[in-house]
Order: sequence, then C-alpha cells, then structure tokens
Amino acid sequence: MEGARPRLRRGVRLGFDRVRGADVLLYPEGVLFPNHTAVAVLRRCDGTATVDEIAADLGGAYRSVDPGQVGELVSRLAERGIVDAGPG
Repeated sequence: MEGARPRLRRGVRLGFDRVRGADVLLYPEGVLFPNHTAVAVLRRCDGTATVDEIAADLGGAYRSVDPGQVGELVSRLAERGIVDAGPG
C-alpha cells in the first residue's frame, strides 16, 4: 500500500440514498452501505493522495486515526474491485 494513490474504480460512485437516509456505494457488482468511517476514506480516494496522506487528513478531522487501519480498509476495497490502489 505504500505510495499507493487510491481512487474509485471506473463505474464506482459514492452517493446518498434518500429513502434510507444513508450513504451508498454503487459499483457494477452490487451496492454497499458503508459506515461513516469508510465513507470518510472513500471520499478521499480520488487518486491524488497516498494512503498515508489520507490518514493524516482524517487525523485532522477525527481523533485516533490509525494509518494501518486506513491502509487495511483500502486494501479490502481494492480486493473487492471497488478501489484501484495501484502505485502513484
């Protein structure tokens, strides 16, 4: 994950489901209702920031952000084909 600049893959978008009142992640294989933490990470996955920079940015907005956990989340999302976490 070091040096990766994650971005949402083509065909994936983060939106808001008004009926459920919740964020929704739409991707070709399905739909996810990510928790608030995942949404905060996903909103920063635009291909410009590294995982460490995303974690640092989150650290400015929230207490106790663990960069390792941010990296694990991005890795899991990449495994599911939601995020492209290739090298910058």
